[in-house]
Amino acid sequence: MIAIDLITYDIPPLVHTDTGEKALIWMDEFKVSHLPVLKNGNFVGLVSETHILDKMNVSENLDVLFQHLPRPFVFSNAHLFEILSKISEFKISVIPILDEHEQYLGCTSVFELMTSIANTSSMKEKGGILVLEVNEFDYSMAQIGQIVESNDAKILSSTILSDASSTKLDITLKINQEDLTSIIRTFERYDYVVKASFQNGAGTEDLQWRYDVLMNYLNL
Repeated sequence: MIAIDLITYDIPPLVHTDTGEKALIWMDEFKVSHLPVLKNGNFVGLVSETHILDKMNVSENLDVLFQHLPRPFVFSNAHLFEILSKISEFKISVIPILDEHEQYLGCTSVFELMTSIANTSSMKEKGGILVLEVNEFDYSMAQIGQIVESNDAKILSSTILSDASSTKLDITLKINQEDLTSIIRTFERYDYVVKASFQNGAGTEDLQWRYDVLMNYLNL
């Protein structure tokens, strides 16, 4: 998935002559805490609810309230991972999408990204989720894949979470089998730490865990 395919037209941009009060009303209406701001059709920055609320007079227009606005954005050909990284870096709920000439095309939101991820085939397909904890230097997706396939199963998707303060990695696997018992036993025979598993109809817990993992990744 790339940025151009993730644009949502449900969230309109502000213009520089709009008031802080209007921006707050729109943020509440569209359930976001950031909105793009345009001037003469050009993207000038992203305004946040927090920064507006810090101002004394929100009836003033954005030009008066802010001399400069942060300008995070992604280009239309940016991959989903780059979009997520940018959102995490700036801790924003909406990210503008520009073309190669930096002309504003639209924006996407955290909600839109979560919906797109949830609608991917690997998420929709039945199966179980396995979380492995491995040392960074011991990580081998080739070996992990071989262990899964030795149990007549396939990995539908995988995610790696790391912590700068640790040498451990959390490897999350979506596997096309709902009963992971034999796969877990095989991993344990190879001295893998099975941190968590979600299988056999543990749907609610499974979905909540996926949501928590995504929120942790986005660092929001």
